[in-house]
Amino acid sequence: MCRLCNYGELLGQAGLAATPHRLRVLEVVGNHRSPLSAQEVYDTVSRSQAINRVTVYRILDHLVETGVVERISGGGRAFFYGLAPNRHHLRHPHFYCRRCGRLECLQPGSLAWDATDLERTFPGEIEKVEIRIDGICRRCLRQRNTPAT
Repeated sequence: MCRLCNYGELLGQAGLAATPHRLRVLEVVGNHRSPLSAQEVYDTVSRSQAINRVTVYRILDHLVETGVVERISGGGRAFFYGLAPNRHHLRHPHFYCRRCGRLECLQPGSLAWDATDLERTFPGEIEKVEIRIDGICRRCLRQRNTPAT
């Protein structure tokens, strides 16, 4: 979640007009504590304004293409959307729960990784590194360990 970001400014820096739909989609993505699926973004946006599902999906694709939002892989073929790293929103790893399918943000310093060795030996240009830890979240573990009544 990034409440310090100026969403209109982020759109302008990416060369995009701050239309009401783009602003709302970016606000939904940026103001949430964890990355959201495209369906979750659509559901949230459509509660406050009339918008077509395809429009939301196209806006998300455009925000990813311009580097304002990043598409994060979840389990299987699922994708989630979160703010791309910027001066107020640092790059960070994610935790994916294999049981409930939620993707959660981890603190930027919670997993130290240095790309220096990889950059020296990799025969190309690295554009994105995505770190995702898969497992079972605390909520699902509690449910599993709670006796049925």
